[in-house]
Amino acid sequence: MQTKVLVAYASKYGSTQEVAEEIAATLRENDLVVDLKPVREVKTLEEYAVAVLGAPLYMLHWHKEARGFLSRHHEVLMKLQVAVFALGPLSNREEEWKEARAQFDKELAKFPWLTPIAIEIFGGKFDPKKLHLPDKIIVSLPASPLHGIPASDVRNWTEIRAWASKLATQLQPALPQ
Repeated sequence: MQTKVLVAYASKYGSTQEVAEEIAATLRENDLVVDLKPVREVKTLEEYAVAVLGAPLYMLHWHKEARGFLSRHHEVLMKLQVAVFALGPLSNREEEWKEARAQFDKELAKFPWLTPIAIEIFGGKFDPKKLHLPDKIIVSLPASPLHGIPASDVRNWTEIRAWASKLATQLQPALPQ
């Protein structure tokens, strides 16, 4: 029997969706059956053995749709293997990565019942030209941590695929001896 995996994501501007698509493709290349869905479209988890959940960190918080997904489905998620990832840092500065990891850990601590088999942070993507009006206003404020930051994309596709491949290995059923 094949392990059925759900890769669910929350994405405001599409960057996390692109990462989720790559993770799903890598899991499929490793002979797993995978469904890919935005978290808001997931109604039930009953058919899955594994859930991979990804969302960006925005203004020091994990995307609200990801937090809502965990709250809505926590009873079933406690019975599944769960892996989580976040997109966060917008540069390769070590301090920014440490801060993103600390924030992600703080967000996950709000769900003490959650015991992921894998947790990862990937670099994010930022394009101030594509922001919606409320975000443009926030970014324009001098006190905003994103004020004056140029467009960037620090997603490392090699690392993303490697994480998904390692996860696929963890999820493969043991072969009979």
